[in-house]
Amino acid sequence: MLVFGVFALVPLVLVGWLSFTTWNGLGDPRWTGLGNWRDLITDPGLLHSLRITAVLTIAGWAVQTPLALLLGVWAAGAQRGRAVASALVFLPLLLSGAATALVWKALLDPNFGLAGSVGPWVGMPDGNLLGTAGGALTAIIAVGAWQFVPFHMLMYQAAARNVPAHLYEAATIDGAGRVRQFWSITLPQLRNTVVTSSTLMIVGSMTTFETILILTDGGPGAGTQSMPFRMYQQAFKSFEMGPASALATVLVLFGTALSLLIVRFSGFSRMRSTLEGI
Repeated sequence: MLVFGVFALVPLVLVGWLSFTTWNGLGDPRWTGLGNWRDLITDPGLLHSLRITAVLTIAGWAVQTPLALLLGVWAAGAQRGRAVASALVFLPLLLSGAATALVWKALLDPNFGLAGSVGPWVGMPDGNLLGTAGGALTAIIAVGAWQFVPFHMLMYQAAARNVPAHLYEAATIDGAGRVRQFWSITLPQLRNTVVTSSTLMIVGSMTTFETILILTDGGPGAGTQSMPFRMYQQAFKSFEMGPASALATVLVLFGTALSLLIVRFSGFSRMRSTLEGI
């Protein structure tokens, strides 16, 4: 509780207080009341950044969840070469977000990267995937999945190994195949892991920053300016700490609300065991 208070609650309180002030990072903050919040509500760029953040969050979850689930269940098996393949899949997680973004920016460069060679084969003659808003968003989602699917795969792998083997033995005797066993046994037994993984994915996608900064710098135009990126611009480029703090507070409120909704409607708050009745 002490660590949580010092590194989470105290900064949150300070950011909330700064959202009612004007401060350029030097000197003393000046109290302005609700001025920053009025400007934020009337800012036309807020809805745009909210939409970009929502797209990255929803698409990131939709891409990462099935990949991580299937890879995790596969890695929990006893296939030949499973350990080596799992280690190779896990490697991207060992890289920092900045290093990952730099590598992919080089690969997606239309002049010197692989994108220029592969582009004509996928209907993009110039290979400039980052040159369009849709292509840039797709690249950010793909890079995020490449880096973080291994982490969630590890969660599903650990959970799948804890599913009682006699459930599969009984299902095999009843004539259930692998697909039927997955839908009727594996997936229900992993429901708590799905909720935990989904919560981490959603919060992580909402706060994606370094990938956007390095890969697209918010472009093309304002096509990838998410809320964290917009907050960074206001705070460290325009030196408007007050409006940036207001935007940060909104981001925290959205993330907290989404997490609570997931816990509430998934039944995770009741913490029912997946082994009930076994």
